[in-house]
Amino acid sequence: MASDGFDFSPGAQIPLQGSGGQAVATNALASAAYRDSPVEKILEANSEWHKSEVKVGRSKLFKSDYFKPNLGEAFSRAVQERMLGGARKALIQSFGTDPQTVVEHCLSATRLRKSRDTKLTAVTALFGFLFLPGMILWVLAFRLRDILGKTKDKALSGLGAVLLPVIGIVALIFLVGLPLNGFLALYVRAMIIAPVIGWFIARRIAESSAKDMRARWEGLLSGGGVVAKIPEAVPKNPNETSREALRQGLEKLSAEQQSNSVFYAGPKGILGMGTRWGSWQLAEELVPKEPGKEFHQFRSWDLVRAIHDQLKVLERGPLNTGGFPTPSVTHWIVSPVGENADSVSRPDGEDVATFQVKPHEIQRICNHQQFGSGDRHYLGVQFTLWEGQLIITMMITVTVLHETLRIEVTGHALGPVHSLFTSKPAAKTKTVNKTVRFWETRDITLPLVESSEVVRLALRAPFTWYPPLLDYLGGKIALPEPFGLRHAWAEKPWRHRFMADDAMRAATPVLRAVHSAALRVLAENGVDTERFDNRSMVLSGLVQDPSPRKADVYDA
Repeated sequence: MASDGFDFSPGAQIPLQGSGGQAVATNALASAAYRDSPVEKILEANSEWHKSEVKVGRSKLFKSDYFKPNLGEAFSRAVQERMLGGARKALIQSFGTDPQTVVEHCLSATRLRKSRDTKLTAVTALFGFLFLPGMILWVLAFRLRDILGKTKDKALSGLGAVLLPVIGIVALIFLVGLPLNGFLALYVRAMIIAPVIGWFIARRIAESSAKDMRARWEGLLSGGGVVAKIPEAVPKNPNETSREALRQGLEKLSAEQQSNSVFYAGPKGILGMGTRWGSWQLAEELVPKEPGKEFHQFRSWDLVRAIHDQLKVLERGPLNTGGFPTPSVTHWIVSPVGENADSVSRPDGEDVATFQVKPHEIQRICNHQQFGSGDRHYLGVQFTLWEGQLIITMMITVTVLHETLRIEVTGHALGPVHSLFTSKPAAKTKTVNKTVRFWETRDITLPLVESSEVVRLALRAPFTWYPPLLDYLGGKIALPEPFGLRHAWAEKPWRHRFMADDAMRAATPVLRAVHSAALRVLAENGVDTERFDNRSMVLSGLVQDPSPRKADVYDA
């Protein structure tokens, strides 16, 4: 492949924060790397077409409760493995976001957790493994408390709430009245006390880490300019092969993001751009303007090139009223894939360089590959709005079959990132009845890190040196395929009034610009444009219909 064994960058570089116009969507996705929510929360962000899932681990002893990752841990691990893995499949472009920035924050969050886990491992080894029988007893006590706390029986649930204090009192009585002497007595006493001391130290470490993670989570969603620090991506000498591999992985990710090939997955639309909500076709017979004479020969590419130039100036208007931002106009090569395809393959060979189909091949496909199997050429004009939360793409294709010229304009819209990713951290509270006025309630603030969470972190810490083992014991997130960061967790734009308005308002001026450029080329080449003019006027009326449709779902 064109992408194999190729260095996409001039040299070692420090990764920077994403571009300004895409900050909201990028930061929302990046914030998931720092979250401490339950891992099952990711299921709330599943869309109609793209569904992630949580794969439960196989730990028999604790049934995954104390080895199960939280959302941030699982998200960081899954995204890193999928987007930087040496044997990874092709990725779908994340329009409106900077996927490299998201991956960098996943790496940064993992680095912070490794630093925390190194300290917790030392605490676990010193206060746990050296006094293993006592640690096991305390862990079983915590486990029993959790089981009782989850029961619907109020009596058992209440017993779970007071279980640890009762065990603590029994342990204290046992320490005072221990009938042993010598070293064995000292070890048994230490075996009961040491895990408790280690738990308090581990709690301080866990709370400090949780505050840091939540500050970064809050900072990203507030636009505070949180920068991902990943020194391991900057090699200092040629012998640091792992750092060099990571750097090249990030550069390859950025290169693939700029690829000009996309994939049409039937009713799912163009992957990464969203489903097709509208389609307008101008198809008429090519007739010479002067009877008895032939019009000048032209190709589809001549029309496409004129349309391209016209779309590049869409932001210019007769009135100084704001209007369109500068659009991105791109020649796309669209490959068909199955609706339920679990992977895609990008074009390769001598006509492709660094994931980009070369211009001469684009022109060949545009002129000759219009019927039957194979890739197709589309000219796309794309607007990134709402700081990356709304992606409007209008795709134009020109075909000539026998004596009929067809110019098709289709509208695609990708909505905002799911609200799960835009939720800020909230204090952990619980509503309880007042002691005296029991008919009234009050909110109490819970500890940032609960007791069971400290146990979970302390038990996971020694295994973080080998992530696949933690995946086996605690489970992981299975990402939807074909995977792209942006479209995997996008909502529909039609629930947001202004976003829906923006998507539909863009269609009319784009359609008229396309028709204007095409008719000008036809007239210059001696084609009778009367029928094209009439059809264009009809479409100008139809495009003002204010209702989007599922244009990719054929009722047949």
